[in-house]
Amino acid sequence: MDIGQAKKTAKALIRKYEGCFLRPYLCPAGVPTIYYGATFYKDGRKVQLTDPAGTIEQAEDLLDWMLEKIYFPGVLKLCSELDNGYRGGALTDFAFNLGLSALKNSTLRKKVNTGEWELAKKEILKWNKGGGKVLSGLTKRRIAESRLL
Repeated sequence: MDIGQAKKTAKALIRKYEGCFLRPYLCPAGVPTIYYGATFYKDGRKVQLTDPAGTIEQAEDLLDWMLEKIYFPGVLKLCSELDNGYRGGALTDFAFNLGLSALKNSTLRKKVNTGEWELAKKEILKWNKGGGKVLSGLTKRRIAESRLL
């Protein structure tokens, strides 16, 4: 798999669908979040709504760190059949958005690991709800990921 392409793809999706907020905010799931959807910092501290605002440089640094240390290695470990960077980027974005545990326990992962890409495309589209409700932003994000699979 082309790791460079996977990183480029994942970062583009994350930037587009997370947006960058330099002040802490509550995400749709009610979790304190900052920058590009980060819920914790490099030192493991959880984001608090009382945390000071940061800079775009800090946001980019944390995103790079999260992708390098957590999400790329996690996706590569869980998905042994990744054959190109676009698929790797899409699945990394999925894991970044929903967590590696969601990917680990999903039918999506099973379809990826058996090379059933058309079924994987359908599976990823099912992950468009927040708080039990279909969210248009998640629907758009899953469609973008599906197209890359």
